[in-house]
Amino acid sequence: MQLIVISSPEAVAQEAALMSEMLAAGLSRLHLRKPAFSEPQMADLIAQLPARYRARLVLHGHPALVSGMKLGGLHLTTTARKALTSRPKLATGQKLSTSFHTLAEIRQHRRKYDYVFLSPVFDSLSKSNYMAGFELSTVAEALRQLRRRAGYVPQVLALGGIEAHRLAAVQQAGFAGAAVLGAVWQSTNPVAAFRALQAVVG
Repeated sequence: MQLIVISSPEAVAQEAALMSEMLAAGLSRLHLRKPAFSEPQMADLIAQLPARYRARLVLHGHPALVSGMKLGGLHLTTTARKALTSRPKLATGQKLSTSFHTLAEIRQHRRKYDYVFLSPVFDSLSKSNYMAGFELSTVAEALRQLRRRAGYVPQVLALGGIEAHRLAAVQQAGFAGAAVLGAVWQSTNPVAAFRALQAVVG
């Protein structure tokens, strides 16, 4: 099962060092989501991370940096996705992802994403009043039906309220993995929190 960490939307003390530790510990994909960052600010954050990890970084926005800094991929926000008329041009190996908030959106959308987030699967840890939107039994059946479909079938990862004790339920529901934010960045020791999640995923 895949485990993705999403950055805190706000700046965090010693953030680059913490991210570097997680990547060194085996984090396979780190999503950098900083809505208020300009392109130069994002480039500066990336430059603080060891260059050998750039293929593991996915940006929420700033597609020119994805190309220019040879990063791992681009994540489209809902607004960016709706503004596009065709799939963004990415280099071989670079991933394209997006977020959906209903099962119907996943079923109906035909642009080819390498993976998508479905949220909120549980009550959010990082957003107040952002409550779970799904019954896991309903999600499990929908994902089974999706996998039977001919043609394009995206990998679906759970997002929202993901904690170590919920990862087994996420896997049993048929998700390809999970994306975490609050469980890591609201911890007093983000690297230890990541390692605890990683230990469950195996």
